Order: sequence, then C-alpha cells, then structure tokens
Amino acid sequence: MSQQSTTRTLRVNGEPQQVAFAVHHSLLEVLREELGLTGTKHGCELGECGTCTVLIDGKPVLSCLELAAECEGRSIETVEGMMQGNQLHPLQSCFADLGAAQCGYCTPGILLAAQALLAENDSPTRDQIVEALSGNLCRCTGYHKILEAIEWAAARLRGDDQYQPPNSAIYGDPVPGKQAKDV
Repeated sequence: MSQQSTTRTLRVNGEPQQVAFAVHHSLLEVLREELGLTGTKHGCELGECGTCTVLIDGKPVLSCLELAAECEGRSIETVEGMMQGNQLHPLQSCFADLGAAQCGYCTPGILLAAQALLAENDSPTRDQIVEALSGNLCRCTGYHKILEAIEWAAARLRGDDQYQPPNSAIYGDPVPGKQAKDV
C-alpha cells in the first residue's frame, strides 16, 4: 500500500518553505521531521498537553491536531521564530531571568500561548494569563515563575521599566523563622 504525498509551500517563521510530506501528517510531524524545527515538542499527541503549541495566523494552535496539508497560505510561527536576529523576545528573556523553565519541555508551547495573549492584551490580569495558558501543562514548575515571567514581559513590551517581579520570584521565599537577608 503506498502513502499519498503532497508538496506544499508553508510560510514558517516568515519564510516560505516548500516541503513534501505524507498527506496524513500533522503539522507537528512536518515541522519537526521535514523542516528540522524541533522546538515544537511531541507531547501527548492528543491535544491535551499544549506542548506542541504553535501560532497560526497569530492564534495558538495544537500542531499535533492540525493537518499540515491544510496550512498552506497561513502564517505559522514556532518558538524558533520568536527571536529577532540575536535578540531574545522579552518573554524568552524574562523566562530565562526568572528561571521559569525547569526541564523546558513545555516552555515553547507556553511561550507561544503567552505571545498570542500579549499581542491581544498588553496588560493582562493574572486570571487572564492563567486562562490563556489553561491548555498548556507543566509538570515541573508549579507555574508561579511562569506567570511572573509573563507579567514581567508584558510590562517590558508596553515600555513599563518600573515593573520588577517580586523578590521571591528571583530569590525564593525566606526560610520560616529566619531573617531575610538583603540581596
């Protein structure tokens, strides 16, 4: 039995990419296996974890559930497309500065979901951030530093240089019964 294949031009991270793939392949498979963009992660492949989140036309989409053949003519952005030249996107630098990623497996999907949120709302509330990330699971961090990093990036993106994340986001909570040292 032969597999039917197709050749399509996909616009990925602002660049047209002509790629051949089996018609039944998901966008996740094509991004990773055909285009070598491994920042998009295989997770559950059932649309439940958010690890494979990419942006299509600026909206978060689970690439494991999207057929690549249906993406021609649409703008696809992966985590590799967030940087501008050698400059990290503010979300990426805030995540790095606060240690918001531990194992990092979920981070690309979370970054892209957050980027879509901040493109629509430059001053989201904590509840709005939580809602925007509701389809992205992280098994390592407990989410606190992720939420703080997104709040900090939102402030940077809107030009608020006065905002600083809480000291506990950087240094952790003080040990009970001990005096916190000035850092």
